[in-house]
Amino acid sequence: MNIDPIKKKFVELYNAHPLLVRSPGRINLIGEHTDYNDGLVFPAAIDREISFAVAKNNIGKFRLYALDLEESFELEVDKLARTEISWVNYLLGVVDQYKKKGYPIEGVDCVFSGDIAMGAGLSSSAAIENGFAFALNEIFACKVSKMDMIKMAQKAEHDYAGVMCGIMDQFASMNGKENNALKLDCRTLDFEYVNIDLADYAIVLCDTKVKHKLATSEYNTRREECETGVKIMHKHDEHISALRDVNMQFLQEHQSEFDPVVYKRCEYVVKENMRVEKAFSALQNNDLDAFGELMYRSHEGLRDEYEVSCKELDILFDLARKSDDVIGARMMGGGFGGCTINLVKKNKIQSFSDSIKTAYMQNTGIEPEIHVVKIANGTGIIYE
Repeated sequence: MNIDPIKKKFVELYNAHPLLVRSPGRINLIGEHTDYNDGLVFPAAIDREISFAVAKNNIGKFRLYALDLEESFELEVDKLARTEISWVNYLLGVVDQYKKKGYPIEGVDCVFSGDIAMGAGLSSSAAIENGFAFALNEIFACKVSKMDMIKMAQKAEHDYAGVMCGIMDQFASMNGKENNALKLDCRTLDFEYVNIDLADYAIVLCDTKVKHKLATSEYNTRREECETGVKIMHKHDEHISALRDVNMQFLQEHQSEFDPVVYKRCEYVVKENMRVEKAFSALQNNDLDAFGELMYRSHEGLRDEYEVSCKELDILFDLARKSDDVIGARMMGGGFGGCTINLVKKNKIQSFSDSIKTAYMQNTGIEPEIHVVKIANGTGIIYE
């Protein structure tokens, strides 16, 4: 995105020369609802981002400006606390993390703006937290590692935004690498890059433009159901502390001890972890057809076994599945709304988008948003 309007507004407001930082949103290619089960995920940073102009101000105040909202906020450094303004909390939560760790964060001026679609499940919040954490680290020379910044950004969201997110979003946004996805082990935080050569295909996101109220309550229920399954299997093997530790054979051997719904939830997670491993291998071998088929299977599992899809997501999935121009599709994110992610022939993007919009409108009365994204580098300085 164009950094010039951000820099111009910064100079206009604060009459200083800022550090410029960009921080991307993320997609998850496969591996949904595996993170809180100590499992595997397969995200990538994308070319939609939040950009920042930041500088010390030496007046003992935080002066923040959200360019897209045309809203400003000011607070004295020694009065740091959560506010009623959601966008402010993402930034102040990061400051709070630095202060709790003893870093001398003083007055700061900040202007930021972004082109990450809100509500589409592309992790604009993680991008804001990472970008501001990175900028503070630079301007105050804190020498904090990327891994620690990721953890601080996650904790900022827990403590100030009140969202108990996993670590995948911040991790992918910070560690993204152009044309690469990363397979992340959510237990150890070890990760591997794999180069993604999409050849004649592109990543196309179709936003349902809905978010059902079920999302939060059902998310919590799924976590509880997974924990119930782990307790059953832990009785037979004390080394099992999460669904990550279970294979299908072991699960099937003890199926009779499960409530049928709990069994379905556990079956999905175990299979999804296996799909992430297979997806990683498929991309290493440049086998896009195999990768796309795993995406289809992931959606079917999320729909039928984990039951976190919804009518709108299923309509978009079915439309993509029937298209000769698509080799893989699935819902992405927590569920009950948000986006599907699709692998679409590059020379058919326009016709695919047009047909999706028309058919989805006919079925739901809602016009979906279509986003074509590329895999990009993670959080870093913008050099002019």
